Amino acid sequence: MTITRALQRIDGKARFVEPKNNRSRRTIPLPETIRQALLRHRAQQEQERQLAGTRWKEHGLVFASSIGTPLHPRNVLRHFHETLKVLGIPRHRFHDMRHTAATLLIAQGVPARVIMHILGHSQISTTMDIHGHCLSEMVKDAMRVIDRVFDPVAVNVAVKDAEGSLQ
Repeated sequence: MTITRALQRIDGKARFVEPKNNRSRRTIPLPETIRQALLRHRAQQEQERQLAGTRWKEHGLVFASSIGTPLHPRNVLRHFHETLKVLGIPRHRFHDMRHTAATLLIAQGVPARVIMHILGHSQISTTMDIHGHCLSEMVKDAMRVIDRVFDPVAVNVAVKDAEGSLQ
């Protein structure tokens, strides 16, 4: 996925704007599941384009209305909240998906610099200031690993095993 511009509402009208900074303009490889979902979406959008005929207004948008125009933010948010409700997920802000993605990547051990690139932050401190809270649980997990390594029972068994092999 290549990000070259953003769509913003300015004075009530949808307008394409330049990304906030050079890091915002980027190419991100997509997971295969997302790529496949986007291909299915493209096929559905092509059907909508055919149905709309001359009413279709081409803007080159990945996500557009049934006639190709930019989606209204309220409609996107309403659909998002309806989907959450159907899935039994508590109501969240749309932007929370971005935080969830970053948190999941951190929890899986993805380096902060890589997450910074994916999110388009210009500085790693931004990434860590916003998403670093989940590191505290990872630190606790790391301390539990150390506890297991230095567990007195495990250490005594290992020493006895080592002594037995020396005799």
